[in-house]
Amino acid sequence: MVSIISVAKAAGVSNKTVSRVINGEPYVTEDTRERVEKAIRDLGYIPNMAARLIRSSRSNTFGIITDYVSTTPYSVDIVRGIQDWANANGKTILMANTGGSSKREAEIWKMFQSHRIDGVLYVTMYRRTVDPEAGDVRIPTVMINCRPQTNELLPSIEPDDYQGAQDLTRYLLDRGHRKIGYIRLNPILLGAQLRLEAFRKTAADFGLAETDLSIRLGMEGPVGAEKNYVFAVATEMLQQKDRPTAIMSGNDEMTIQIYIAAMALGLRIPEDVSIVGFDDFRTVSLALKPELTTAALPYYDLGLEGAELLNSVVAGNKARPTSRVMPCKLVERTSVQSV
Repeated sequence: MVSIISVAKAAGVSNKTVSRVINGEPYVTEDTRERVEKAIRDLGYIPNMAARLIRSSRSNTFGIITDYVSTTPYSVDIVRGIQDWANANGKTILMANTGGSSKREAEIWKMFQSHRIDGVLYVTMYRRTVDPEAGDVRIPTVMINCRPQTNELLPSIEPDDYQGAQDLTRYLLDRGHRKIGYIRLNPILLGAQLRLEAFRKTAADFGLAETDLSIRLGMEGPVGAEKNYVFAVATEMLQQKDRPTAIMSGNDEMTIQIYIAAMALGLRIPEDVSIVGFDDFRTVSLALKPELTTAALPYYDLGLEGAELLNSVVAGNKARPTSRVMPCKLVERTSVQSV
């Protein structure tokens, strides 16, 4: 097995100099650093992380606790953002998926503690208010796509669902739509509540009455096991005598059923009814024809910025918890027509 002594000999430096290069310490010239790094590559040397951990109070490792994120295609970009930040900053990532089990989550916190993880990124697939099952484990933590329920606040970074829904509603109103339907996402989700509030408030600001809006519940129940009413309520909404000229959907996946309901009734999109979604889940938004106008959840940036925020917390740069929101960009495609 290649040792640090072998690397030092090949590079013509001391063992201490090799150690400084491996640990990213200063007091090493650029020429020396390059020679050591070349020797490491040529010899295939792998640093002993356990020994480094014993010498240091830091593991240089961040843990990720997710519910369903790591197995969900459209939210896995959060993890990709975290991983890219870690690669650029010399951090190691250890990820664990709870599958929604509170027992499993509690076990993961203890496992992370035993591994002396520097900090934890607590990530949820859907934006909601939730308390981590940390028990008596105390590790610096940043919540991504969620916020804490109790007064013992943790720093969080979340998408601006309100702004995204506000922009989508204005987009429809600016194109002349005054009879608008809204099919709601699961009410237990924080993002769903904010999107509905923004829709109602923006429509009211434009002078629309509640009678101009058709608001229906599309999904409800426990996350991952929801009851789905989207096709039925979309069909009922589109069969109204004075039907909406546009429908806003709680998310992109729900729009699939709205498209199918419209087509089953012989309606054309966007000529007979305009449709907008939310998330920019591109497997859906680009596959639908016409392609879907939507608001993009900034998943990748949430991961990237969340990791940077955690790094600041671990370094002691944050005196108190902070909450950040990131904008949801409106993505205009071809599912909306002016009236």
